[in-house]
Parts: sequence; C-alpha cells; structure tokens
Amino acid sequence: MNYDKYFTDTVKHIKPSGIRKFFDAASIYKDVVSLGVGEPDFDTPWTAREAAIRSIRSGFTHYTANSGLIKLREEIARYMSVRFDLKYDPKDEIFVTVGASEPIYLMLRTFVGEGDEVVVPDPSYVSYAPSVELCGGKAVSAKCRAEDSFALTPRALEEAITPRTKVLILPYPNNPTGAIMTGPQLKAIADIVKKHDLFVLSDEIYAELTYGGKHVSIATLEGMRERTVVINGFSKAFAMTGWRLGFVCAPREVEKQMLKIHQYIIMCAPTSAQYAGLQMLKSAFEDNFSAVEEMREEYNVRRRFLVDRLNKMGLTCFEPRGAFYVFPCVRSTGMDGEQFAERLIESKKVAVVPGGAFGESGKDFVRISYAYSLSDLKKAMDRIEEFVNELSQSK
Repeated sequence: MNYDKYFTDTVKHIKPSGIRKFFDAASIYKDVVSLGVGEPDFDTPWTAREAAIRSIRSGFTHYTANSGLIKLREEIARYMSVRFDLKYDPKDEIFVTVGASEPIYLMLRTFVGEGDEVVVPDPSYVSYAPSVELCGGKAVSAKCRAEDSFALTPRALEEAITPRTKVLILPYPNNPTGAIMTGPQLKAIADIVKKHDLFVLSDEIYAELTYGGKHVSIATLEGMRERTVVINGFSKAFAMTGWRLGFVCAPREVEKQMLKIHQYIIMCAPTSAQYAGLQMLKSAFEDNFSAVEEMREEYNVRRRFLVDRLNKMGLTCFEPRGAFYVFPCVRSTGMDGEQFAERLIESKKVAVVPGGAFGESGKDFVRISYAYSLSDLKKAMDRIEEFVNELSQSK
C-alpha cells in the first residue's frame, strides 16, 4: 500500500530528532558511556512518589479540571512568585500540562498561522522549529555564537525579524549550549520585542539550574509580562521527567485561548502526577528548596570538571552557566560535530549528540550532558581524550 500519498507534506519533511538518533545508536554497542540524554540521574524524591501512590489508593483516578488541580496551581503561583518574582493568578493565568513540550506547541498553535514567522535562537532545543512548521509557520534562525557565550544578541535578533515575524522563542537557560541571559541582555532583547510588537515564548524549564547567579525571566521586565508566555515544569529541577508534568503562566486572555486547545487534545494532565507535583512543591518550601540546591551543586561540580577536562584536551569549551550541558567545539580535530560523534561512538563507545542537531550554528560542536554520575563522566572524558590524542597523532 502506498502510505506516502496520505501523509501531509509538512510531516514528511520534518526530520527525526538528532538526539534520539544517537541515543538509539548507543543501544547497539556494548560498554557504551552515553552522555546524550538530558535527563537527571537523580530519582524523584520519595515524598512525591508516596503522594502519587496515596492518590491512587484513595481513588483519585478521575479527570481533574482541564487547568489542573486548583491546589497545585496555587502552589505553582507561590513557587513562581517566590523563586522568580513572577506573579500569576492561579485561577485563570496558570494551567497544568503534559510536560513542558505540550505547552510549546499549544502556544505556537495559538499564535502562529500559515506564513507567520517565528524567530528561534540557533542552536536551541530540537522541537521548536518542527513545532512552528506543524502550525504552518516558518522558523527563522537567529544565529548565536560562542564568542557571545551563545546568548541571543540584539543584532542577531534584528537580522532575523521581518514584517511577518510574530513570535520570539527565548529558551534560556539553553539546551544544548548551557547559555543564560542576564538582566541587561534581556532588557536589550525586550526593547526590540516591543519595538516590533512581538510576543515571546519563554521556555524556562532549566530556570532552577543556573550557576553563579539567579535566573531572570524576561516576563519580569517592564512591559513584558503582557506579551510573554512562560513555560516551566517539574522534569529538570525536581527530577520528574517520567511524570510528564509542566505548566503555563500567561496573561488570562492568552491562557484562555491556549486552554481551549489543551481541552480538546489532552483534557488534563495525569491526576497522580499532579498530586506528586503538589507534594513536591510543598516539600520544597518546607525544606527551603535544599534538595534542589544540593542537586544543583552536584551538577556544578560535574560542570566544572567537564569544562576543565575538555579545554585541556584541546576541545574549546566556553563556560556554560545554566542547564546541565557543555558544548565543546570539535573543529580542531578536522571534523564537524556529526563526524566526531559517529567516530567517537564507533571507536571509543562514548555517545554524545552532534551540535548540528540543534541548528546550523552548532555544526562544529557536540552536546555533552552532565546529568550522569561523576564516575561515568570521568570514564567518558578519558576515552574522549584518548580519541582526540589518536586523531592528533594521525595527522
């Protein structure tokens, strides 16, 4: 049967994720050290797991409100206010989603129509551009450079804007680079956003994982709350990836439109996951977020270790100040990121992700996740150093 004729051109032209490609490739080799997946190696704390178990035993197995449990939304409102100085009404400016990926699509589906353009910093997370295309829009890259610490610059943004531009995606702390945006940097971007009357999708899923300073949301800047959708969730900061629990914070007029789509395609986030998230936030406030702080400090130790080792072996790596990734340049080896990753996994059984999977600006880089134990990272760095030395000797 010729299935091809039934598929839409949009879906046929979307490429599979470059992250999954190397994750799947790693599974065919023995003794592979995989540094490819951005998932905390910490387990969800028992306090959240027990809350989910209690909810099931109590028969709380039915739908919640489309927006999610009101108690959870109230805790989210408190969390965003205390941790990030963002104030939203839990009744009609916050709703709970299936992870942070669902609301990315919901926001774009709400704002982007046929031919509309969306500026996407390059490199950045693999799902943004395909989500824009699925909405009938066009993703336009704003090139970010290592010499700018991969921050989005005003010049790069202005060069990407056209009369058809409608939305800017602002994904900081950034996956794959680990870059952050400071308050002054965001102020310069906000001025351009307001000048061109754009809307911002601010993906802040890594907001708790910043090193050497507090995360700043563009929605806290003057005139930006009204034109920003903030997306966050429980996956990274609370080690709850498998629970698929995220949330949206937006002006009520925007929340109302996004919620309509959520109602039709999802209904509501999983009930037991919502109870787990509710307890997770309550526990975090009770212990003054000490578990989050401890996890971040452990990541910080790994971060410093990787940056030091990579630079010493000649793979230039700027210091990432957010998320849990390093993004070394492999140009010195005579290969691009794709070639480097393929040769590395074949010869040394170490899996990393080619930077080109995240955009053209990343083609000479690879992404290495440090959401792995220090012993695994040491083993991987020894193998990579051996690989780089062999390449150098063969020239």
